[in-house]
Amino acid sequence: MVLLLVGVTEVAFQRIGFTRLEVVLILIGTFLGSSVNIPFHKVKSINRILQLEEVRIFWITYRVPHFSLQEVSTTVAVNLGGAIIPTAVSLYLIHSHPQQLFQALMGVVITAAVVHLVARKVPGLGITTPAFIPPLAAALSAYLLSPSSPNVIAYVAGTLGTLIGADLTNLHDIATLGAPVVSIGGAGTFDGVFLSGIIAALLV
Repeated sequence: MVLLLVGVTEVAFQRIGFTRLEVVLILIGTFLGSSVNIPFHKVKSINRILQLEEVRIFWITYRVPHFSLQEVSTTVAVNLGGAIIPTAVSLYLIHSHPQQLFQALMGVVITAAVVHLVARKVPGLGITTPAFIPPLAAALSAYLLSPSSPNVIAYVAGTLGTLIGADLTNLHDIATLGAPVVSIGGAGTFDGVFLSGIIAALLV
């Protein structure tokens, strides 16, 4: 499955315009960087914690729920392989295709708006989104904005749109999640941000 995913990723990047060597370097950087979270902020909040207390009466044990207040410290970090490298690739594509700058920015705005609408805040976990909605939104917006050459726009919109719509626009709600660490783009090596750009480029 890993080899299949790597092969599909290579095809997507080559369609965008990267050479095989550049694809290998991007993949290596993504693999190695997926375990690197760079902390840049810490948020403290008071959250309600559900606890269960066992009470035994007449040889019968009851589990009694009660809430308590607890201070939770959340570290906000940015993932090297899941956020920084895909963002750098997107900025490189925008720089190397200046004639598509406006369409790419519009694609990012459209995708970010769609992703923000479907993103859900899960206490104790972070921000989650349906897997295929971000790349579908990016691919459709790329087709609408540039039917003749949608590849670059699809990747940029899928990557930056997902990053902005899911993570950055929800940073103000981090304190309510109660998670010890919230990593932007850090759901894994091939996380939502990385995969959205790849799938969007393949769809177009």
